[in-house]
Amino acid sequence: MTQPILQRSDEKWVLLATVLASSMAFIDTTALNVTLPRLQADLNVNGTELLWIVNAYALMLSALILVGGALGDRFGRKRVFMIGIGIFTAASIACGVSTSGGFLVAARAVQGIGGALMVPGSLALIAALFPDERRGVAIGTWSTFSTLTTIIGPVLGGFLADQGLWRFVFFINVPLAAIAVFILVTRVPESTQASDGARLDIVGAALATLGLAGLTYGFIQLGEADSANPALAWIALAVGVVALVAFVLVELRIKHPMVPPSLFQSSTFSGANLLTLFLYAALGGWSFFLPLNLQQVQGYTASEAGVVFLPFALLLTVLSRQAGKYADRLGVRPFLIAGPLIAGLGFAWMATIGITNGIGEYFTSFFPGVVLMGIGMGITVAPLTTAVMNSAPREATGTASGVNNAVARTAGVLAVAIFGALALGLFSSTLNAQALSLGLSPELQSAVSAEAAKLAGAAVPSGVDAATGAALQTEIDWAFVQTFRVVCLLAAVLAWIAAGVAALMIKAKA
Repeated sequence: MTQPILQRSDEKWVLLATVLASSMAFIDTTALNVTLPRLQADLNVNGTELLWIVNAYALMLSALILVGGALGDRFGRKRVFMIGIGIFTAASIACGVSTSGGFLVAARAVQGIGGALMVPGSLALIAALFPDERRGVAIGTWSTFSTLTTIIGPVLGGFLADQGLWRFVFFINVPLAAIAVFILVTRVPESTQASDGARLDIVGAALATLGLAGLTYGFIQLGEADSANPALAWIALAVGVVALVAFVLVELRIKHPMVPPSLFQSSTFSGANLLTLFLYAALGGWSFFLPLNLQQVQGYTASEAGVVFLPFALLLTVLSRQAGKYADRLGVRPFLIAGPLIAGLGFAWMATIGITNGIGEYFTSFFPGVVLMGIGMGITVAPLTTAVMNSAPREATGTASGVNNAVARTAGVLAVAIFGALALGLFSSTLNAQALSLGLSPELQSAVSAEAAKLAGAAVPSGVDAATGAALQTEIDWAFVQTFRVVCLLAAVLAWIAAGVAALMIKAKA
């Protein structure tokens, strides 16, 4: 490795630059979900476009994040980090000025490309530039601020959405990026990895991207009840499966794979990543639909919906450090079994909630479930990271971390796509069945069917009397509540499967 000489006085600048840049990605992710109902109304997007607004970014990020890390190692971590910041910021501006769902989806995809170059660079720069005796403290500080953005994001997103300023979730990245780039240019030296002749795994990256895109597109399109060409969805699913199988075969055969198969010879490493896949799929699917339920059905403001996430984030912050400490003494396995089990109970609790009277009933409705999930995730996250790192050879810890990060993000992509497809189909069929009982005319019934594509954002068609309109709105709300309950139950099952994986595959002394 080309190890630059970093002055002690400059270490704080490296840390500040990496924290600021990482905060852009974390805030965008956590704040955006809370703004989705307001965004949907302003841009008049349907449920499918809403799913893509989230998944276009996550898809590109999850598929290219390992390539982004490899590019930094080869061509300069600071250089690639700054390019990533530039792409991410330009795409953020495009997101903020979007006037249609399609344009926003395209801009979010470009954001994901920038994020794939930016996200791996933050920790890579810290690891490369800080000496061994101060590296742990630096990473701990970075993690603390990353967690704070998880707490701040939903609150900030809710506040901006309530003010009609959801676009500023994207615009806020501009000053953060400017400060980070200025620090990187003036205070941070370049860092590269000595070349060993290895080639970038472009074929693997292309196959992973194609595979995830095929599955994502296929599942989302299958969920559209009025899809004009369902055969195209099945073709996309087939292409996705074939591409992912080809990806595995390529990784097994090439000399320098993007995902080294040797890592998976450890049952603990394999189990930790399988647990990650199931648990983060549950979390990703649930966190997409909760803000829609809170704001479009339960009557919460966007700010109140953002605050709902606070107990989860606070418990995650407080318990992660303690769980990590006790996992060092007791081993990670008990925590990786108990954590997903408790989180699953939280998801299951959410499945019992009907239509409430808003924030006034929060503590007897959503609060217990959020607390259970916060406890479950809080005692899982740090031991899970420990399991991944301890099960990989020392020289491959960076790659192992990247693989686990990619698995977590891939889980979110597939969960939103699959849960979204299920929700679109279930909501549409439930609403149509319930609307039939109201004795609507064929024209109004057709209008209701068309609105079902917007999920809980469906509007009562014009031309109905007040009593029928009120009854129809109630049916829309209940159709989404029933859909949300199914999502929560599926999330609970996935979390409990994750606990079973830990029991079967994580070694007792890992």
